[in-house]
Amino acid sequence: MLRIYEQIARVAGTVVTAFIMGESGTGKEVVAQTIHELSRRRNKPFLAVNCGAISPQLIESEIFGHEKGSFTGANRQHKGFFERANGGTLFLDEVTEMPLELQVKLLRVLETGTYMRVGSSDVLETDVRVIAATNRTPEQAVSTGKLREDLLYRLNVFPIQLPPLRERLEDVPLLAEHFLTDICKREGQVKRLSPEALEQMSTYHWPGNVRELRNALQRAYVMAVGEQISDEWLAFDSRPPRQESKPFMAIQPGVPLAEVERALILATLEHFGGHKEKTAAALGVSLKTLYNRLKEYADESQPFPGDQQRVE
Repeated sequence: MLRIYEQIARVAGTVVTAFIMGESGTGKEVVAQTIHELSRRRNKPFLAVNCGAISPQLIESEIFGHEKGSFTGANRQHKGFFERANGGTLFLDEVTEMPLELQVKLLRVLETGTYMRVGSSDVLETDVRVIAATNRTPEQAVSTGKLREDLLYRLNVFPIQLPPLRERLEDVPLLAEHFLTDICKREGQVKRLSPEALEQMSTYHWPGNVRELRNALQRAYVMAVGEQISDEWLAFDSRPPRQESKPFMAIQPGVPLAEVERALILATLEHFGGHKEKTAAALGVSLKTLYNRLKEYADESQPFPGDQQRVE
């Protein structure tokens, strides 16, 4: 993490595009906002947009804006994120979930600093620093057709890789103290973690990463009576995931990666008994992304050849 802090400090004072990679819940938006606050743009807007949480039919309008009457329901002119963030920083989270045709337009903005609102032929200029993030492996996103290769090269100027919390468990006590102090200030009552609770937190594998840690502390704070938070209020199994007898998938060589992804998602969903939150956490994607994938699969009239693959 010290290396990451050094990277943040060095890139913040430049105009270089940063590309943040890491599992869901590792703090990618926090890193992006820190870069903004340490930059010369700190007094200008910082806007964040989750590309996986906006309908594909609306995302172009949300990012670039639209003119009145440009489509049904466009009753007035709408300023997009690039226009509203002018002079500041625009954080594009889950950029690999952006439709490919929109990625072309994003690439043009990054290259030329110009764009057009939906329904307009007027070219607008923007002075925005773009910081992008993904919870996918960028190279895999390219190979599966989720990210344009030319856009990857344009975004990946200064990569920052955030490790999952399970790889830095020694940071759990510090993070827990930070979050608990903030909770106590907001709620007006000081509570502390018992040694047993802290020990349990320091051995848990945290599939939801820092976000899960913060939420676990908030629940435990609410449930604890008195000034001490005991381990009974930590609603998770502190045992690390078992390494033996794991389910596995047998994939034949030559199967397209899109079919492998589909088979893996459906197999993981089945493994967790249809529990979508656990499935999304295990796959390292947002719940919205998982819903989008499942909707795509439900809309398909023909099964993938990959459906014949064996899951044991």
